[in-house]
Amino acid sequence: MLGAHIHSICDALDIPHLEARVDLEAEYREFSINLHPSQPLLNKALQDVMTYLNWTKVAVIYEQDYGLVKLRELVRAPSKRDVEIHLRQADPDTYRAVLKEIKTKEIHNLIVDTRPEHMHHFLRGILQLQMNDYKYHYLFTTFDIETFDLEDFKYNFVNMTAFRIVDAEDVGVMEILKDMERFQSNGQSLLNKSRIIQAEPALMYDSVHVFALGLQTLEQSHSLALANVSCDSEQPWDGGLSLINYINSVELKGLSGPIEFKEGRRIQFKLDLLKLKQHSLVKVGEWSPATGVNISDKAAFFDSGTMNVTLVVITILEIPYVMMHYGKNYTGNARFYGFCVDLLERVSKEVGFDYILDLVPDRKYGAQDAETGEWNGMVLQLMKHKADLAVGSMTINYARESVIDFTKPFMNLGISILFKVPTDKASTFFTFMGPLALDIWLLSLTAYLVQCFMLYTMSRVSPYEWRRPRPRRRGRLVNNFSLSNSFWFVTGTLLRQGSGLSPRATSTRIVGGIWWFFTLIIISSYTANLAAFLTVERMITPIENAEDLAGQTEIAYGTLDSGSTMTFFRDSMIETYKKMWRFMENKKPSVFVSTYEEGIRRVLEGNYAFLMESTMLDYIVQRDCNLTQIGGLLDTKGYGIATPMGSPWRDKISLAILELQEKGEIQMLYNKWWKNPGDTCTRTEKGKESKANALGVSNIGGVFVVLLCGLAIAVIVAIFEFCYNSKRSTQMERRAVPAPHQSLCAEMAEELCFALRCRGSRQRPALKRQCSKCVPGTTYVPASFDLPHPPNNVLRSQSQCPSEAGCPMFQRSSLAVPLDLPPHLHYDAS
Repeated sequence: MLGAHIHSICDALDIPHLEARVDLEAEYREFSINLHPSQPLLNKALQDVMTYLNWTKVAVIYEQDYGLVKLRELVRAPSKRDVEIHLRQADPDTYRAVLKEIKTKEIHNLIVDTRPEHMHHFLRGILQLQMNDYKYHYLFTTFDIETFDLEDFKYNFVNMTAFRIVDAEDVGVMEILKDMERFQSNGQSLLNKSRIIQAEPALMYDSVHVFALGLQTLEQSHSLALANVSCDSEQPWDGGLSLINYINSVELKGLSGPIEFKEGRRIQFKLDLLKLKQHSLVKVGEWSPATGVNISDKAAFFDSGTMNVTLVVITILEIPYVMMHYGKNYTGNARFYGFCVDLLERVSKEVGFDYILDLVPDRKYGAQDAETGEWNGMVLQLMKHKADLAVGSMTINYARESVIDFTKPFMNLGISILFKVPTDKASTFFTFMGPLALDIWLLSLTAYLVQCFMLYTMSRVSPYEWRRPRPRRRGRLVNNFSLSNSFWFVTGTLLRQGSGLSPRATSTRIVGGIWWFFTLIIISSYTANLAAFLTVERMITPIENAEDLAGQTEIAYGTLDSGSTMTFFRDSMIETYKKMWRFMENKKPSVFVSTYEEGIRRVLEGNYAFLMESTMLDYIVQRDCNLTQIGGLLDTKGYGIATPMGSPWRDKISLAILELQEKGEIQMLYNKWWKNPGDTCTRTEKGKESKANALGVSNIGGVFVVLLCGLAIAVIVAIFEFCYNSKRSTQMERRAVPAPHQSLCAEMAEELCFALRCRGSRQRPALKRQCSKCVPGTTYVPASFDLPHPPNNVLRSQSQCPSEAGCPMFQRSSLAVPLDLPPHLHYDAS
C-alpha cells in the first residue's frame, strides 16, 4: 500500500519512481521503474522447472494473501500435461498441520512461499515430521535461500531448490562486495556475516546505479535544472519526463545480473538455480527469459534407486588406467579400455547407473593456478558440473578435496623416482689399475723414486757399504748399490722378488726394511681390492634417493605438469622438497612434461629423472628393463573417483569400491593390467648368493698388454745394445789397425745368425775383423776362461796371407791372437 501511495505522488509531480519490490499490478505506470523481476516471468521460471522435473502432483504453500496473487498465473498457466495442484495457506502456527496433511496425501513436491523471517519455523516442521529424505522436493520462491541454516538437511539427500538473483561467484560481484566491506561500520563483514548479499539490498544498489547512469546521460545531453516541487501546488517537474526516459534506456550488469527495461518493467535478468547437496547449495542450472531453463547438472535431481540415470564420466588417457582404441569399429564407451574402465564397469553394475565416457578437453587432471586461483582439467569440469564423475589415476589431495568430492581410494601409492637403469662399469684392458686411485698410484711412484734416490745416496755415504772386490786389489773399494742397482733392488722388492743385492750398513738396512713394510701394505691392499674389483659386478649409480637428487644439478628432474605430484612439491614444507621445487621451477628448458610418455622418453634419453606415482612407475618398470625405481616412496596417498561437491553418488560408489576390495576383484584387475606375463620383460638380476663371474679378457687383458709392451721394449733395448756395441768395437778396431775390414752389416748378420741357431756352441765367437776371403775358417775363443796355448790348427803363418794388410788379425809371428781379448789375458808371442 505504501508503494502505491508513493507512486501516486510521483506520477502527479512527474518525478521518477524507482522500486525494488514485487509489483502485482499489471497496468503500465509512466513514471515508475521496477528493478525486481516481473512476477509473470518468475512464474514462467517456476513452471519451467516443474516441467523439467516432471511434477504431476504439487502442493503450493503460501503465507500471505498476496502470495496467492503472485502464484495465480502459475496455477492458471496452461500445460500440455495434467498437474494436480493443492493450494494451502499457512503461517508459523499452522506449518506443522499443513505439512502433516501434505504428507498424508503423499504429495512429495512442494512450492513454498513464506516470509524469510519465518523460514526457520517451516524447516523445523519438516524435521519434526521427518519429511527430510530424498523422496521430498521443496522449491522455494525466495532469492535468499543461501542465508538460511540448512545444516540438518545436507546429509539426507533431501531435495531443496531455489533461485538466486545475485551470483556471488561472479568476479564483478565479488569486487563490488569487497568495496562494500570497506564501508561497513561493524568491520569486515556483510549483512549476514557471510560473503553473500541478500536480494533486497542488491536490488537497491542496482537502483541507485541505474538512477546515476540515467542522470549522467541526461546531464550530457542538456543542462539539468533543479526545482522545488510541492504537493499543494501540483506543479510537475519539467525534467522528470526526460530523466525517466533516459533511465528506461539504461542497460548494464549489476549485482542482480543483466538489467534492461521495457515500459518500466525489468525484462532482462538471469536466475541461478540452486540445489542443496551434501556440503552446500550448489548451482545446477540457469534460467533467463530468452533461453528458459538450462540444467547443467542433470544428475542432481534424480535418485539412482528409482531412476534410470546416465552419468557423464570424464577421464584422461593414461597407460594402463585408461587407453583408447583408434579403429573405426569402436564407438562410444567401447573406444576405451584399461584398469579404470574395468573398475568403472563393475562399480556401475554395483550402484546401478549407466554412463557416457569421454575425455577431458585440456587433457589435465586438475591443478590450481598459484596466481589466479583458477582450476583446470577434470577438477574444473566437475566444479562447473559439466561432468558427474571423473575416473582415472587421480590423486586425492587437500586442494582438490576442498572444491570437489572423492570416493574411498581404490588404490594406494606414493611418489617415487624413475631413472634409467645404471650401466655396468665399463671394462677396459687396464681395469687391474682400478683398485687404487690415481693419487695413490702417483704417490706410490713418487715413493719409488724417493726410495731409489735415498738408497743410492745413503749407500755411498755409509762407509760400511764399500768393500774390496775379489780378487782383492790394493787401494780399491767397490759399492754394489750403483744407481742402476738401487733401482733394481727397489723394483725387485716392490714386486716381491729377489734382486741379488743386500744392504750391509745399518742405515741402508733401515731404509730397505721400511720399504719392505711399505710394499707389504701396498701390495696386500692392492691384492685384496683387486679380487673384489674384478669379480664383483659394480653398477654406476649416480643417485640413490631424493636427497642425492636434490644435492646435485647435473641430472635434471621434473614432474607431470598440472598434476598432484607437482602440487606436492610446490606446497611441501620439507626443506629437501622445497629445494627440489625451486630447481624444477627455475630450470630452463622446462623439466615439466605434459604426458607420462614424454617423461619416460626423456628418462630413456639419459641425464633425467622423472618423479611420478609408484603405481605408474611399477607398470613402466615391469615392461622396460632399461628403467628402474630409485629409492623408496616420498609420500603416501591414494587414487579415488572424483565427483562434484555434494554429489549423492559419492557414498554409493565408495561402498561399491569397499565391496570390490573385500572380494579381491580390484587386486585381480591390478594383476591383469600390471603383471601380465606376456607384457613384462625378463630381468637377469643377481641374487646375494650368486657366484662371481669368470674373469675375461676385458677384465685383465691389460696385464697381457703390459707384458707385451715390456717384451717389446726389451727387444728394442737389446737391438740397440747389439748395434751400439758392434759399431763401437768396429770404430776402435779401425783406429788401432789400419787394414781392410769386413763390413759392419756383414759381421752383424753373421753374429745374428749364430745367436739364432738352436744348436751349437755355448761359447761366443770372437768378432772377425779380417775379411772373409782371407780366412778359410773361423776361430772361436772361450768367453769366460783363460785362453790356453793355441793349438796348431788355429795357427796361421804369415805366408798364408797375401799381405800383412790382408790379415790384420795376426801379428807378424806365426801365432795369431785375437785383438779383442780381455786386457788381463795375453799371449807371449815367442
